[in-house]
Amino acid sequence: MDSQKIDMFIIANQKMFPADKLAYVKEKLQSLPEDQFLLATSVDLKDPTTLLLISIFLGSLGIDRFMLGETGMGVLKLLTGGLCGILTIIDWFTISKKTRETNFNNFMLHL
Repeated sequence: MDSQKIDMFIIANQKMFPADKLAYVKEKLQSLPEDQFLLATSVDLKDPTTLLLISIFLGSLGIDRFMLGETGMGVLKLLTGGLCGILTIIDWFTISKKTRETNFNNFMLHL
């Protein structure tokens, strides 16, 4: 696999993955054939900054959790107003990390 393409992908998407797992992503991409590389790079990645903003403004409705695919927690936040605001405030500090982990897990599933 062309290392320049891999480096460009890593540079363009480094904020989408946990920093400690970027080397693993790069290693996996280097071992892929060209057709699987194109498939892997087409995975839909969520932007942690966008989800943080959604969590700040619509977190008590559970929209942030629905976007991450956590339907149960989304329903819980929707029905309880973010557990009276407590879970909403916790999510303000943890949603970016959860987004990066979810992106990494989805990316690895498509390899």
